[in-house]
Amino acid sequence: MPADQRPLAIALMGPTASGKTALAMAWAQRLGGEIVSVDSALVYRGLDIGAAKPDVAMRAAVPHHLIDVRDPWQTYSAAEFAADARAALTDIAARGRLPILAGGTGLYFQALLQGLAPMPEADPATRAAISAEAKARGWPALHAELAQVDPVAAARIHATDPQRIQRALEVFRLSGKPISQWQREPQRERLPFRVLKLVLATRDRAVLHARIERRFDAMLADGFLDEVQRLRMLSGLQAVAAPLDLPAIRAVGYRQAWQHLDGAYGRDEFRSRAIFATRQLAKRQLTWLRGQLDARWFDPDGDADLLETALALFLRGR
Repeated sequence: MPADQRPLAIALMGPTASGKTALAMAWAQRLGGEIVSVDSALVYRGLDIGAAKPDVAMRAAVPHHLIDVRDPWQTYSAAEFAADARAALTDIAARGRLPILAGGTGLYFQALLQGLAPMPEADPATRAAISAEAKARGWPALHAELAQVDPVAAARIHATDPQRIQRALEVFRLSGKPISQWQREPQRERLPFRVLKLVLATRDRAVLHARIERRFDAMLADGFLDEVQRLRMLSGLQAVAAPLDLPAIRAVGYRQAWQHLDGAYGRDEFRSRAIFATRQLAKRQLTWLRGQLDARWFDPDGDADLLETALALFLRGR
């Protein structure tokens, strides 16, 4: 059998605050790599402190891709990400560099590595109509409507997830076919790279929770609330009738900070809500990762040697 001639890429996956960024930086510097962000918050300009975006020094030391590609009042679909990421990986490999995918957005990884099922494109008029209905009736009511037309999708989409509720209803209204049925259709061509899929996850959930809390407190100390206040002053966001429905502002931490600055609750409750939301995000990320049967899991605190061995075996003969 001929040797696999596809170019190589590394995928560092894991829940938030698991150490992906630090490891990606270390490997990229050592191996002549470039980092492709797989994070749905890092695509937005101005989401820096609360999104743990690599700083200017890090981005000067190692080239980063798919960071700051949209304004926070814009949208960026998984299909757009997959196309942009594929182009970035192809360019990196063509220059003899090693692409390192790093992030925790499962849908982005899915779109890039396995492809997305074909389904109707976004329709601004339909989305606007659904948003207007949500404003009048509330997202839980629209989730109940989704449960009537697509119980499979409704069972996996939380009633407080406006973006996915909107997309599922949009697809049904445009096509008359549930999004869950579209998603069972044959998928597009997979990424033409040989990818080493590594998951960084602490074995003890309490350790991850402590890391999340420490990191959030560090973000507060670095001026996270000032950052959100600056976002609120942007004319593009002030022109949006319902900014909390935007994907950028729904990012964990940002939504809670926005509501706090609206006066919905005090600083202590804001902190508690943001940390809880981040823990819930990590839980959802881990659930998705358990479905990646070809990924290898490592504890970032205790498996450094095993990670290095896995990397060496993958790159052997590169």
